[in-house]
Order: sequence, then C-alpha cells, then structure tokens
Amino acid sequence: MDPSSLNSAEMQNFLNQEKEKAMVTEMVAKLTSACWDKCITSTPGSKFSSSESACLSNCAQRYMDMSLIIMKRFQSMQ
Repeated sequence: MDPSSLNSAEMQNFLNQEKEKAMVTEMVAKLTSACWDKCITSTPGSKFSSSESACLSNCAQRYMDMSLIIMKRFQSMQ
C-alpha cells in the first residue's frame, strides 16, 4: 500500500492499523521477555521441560489477562 496515494480517512485508518501492529509487537516482546526470565532458569535444551512449559503458558495467560483488565480500566475512564 502506497501511503502517498491515500486520502485523509484512508491515511488515518492506515496509521491506526500500523499503531495497533506496533502495540501488539511490543506486547509480545514484553511478554516473551518477562515470561522467559521467570520460567527458564537454566540453559534450554532442544525442548522445554514440562514445568517450564506449564510456567510459560501460565505466565503468558496471566500477562494477557492483566493487559485486558488494564485496557478495560483505561476505556472506562474515558
């Protein structure tokens, strides 16, 4: 998509989509970093142990739940 050929509404929509992509990418990076540091305590092998896998899954779910709660809180303030 060539941004120079877009009208104002299309440009705004394009910018909003790009902002959302950037936010998702940032969230995934933060989640990965936080959960990796918490759950992977030794040098990883070719597979995660069952406890590491469970920890990563639980950590990611808690992170997503808290992000959703925070987002809803901000929306209710507006």
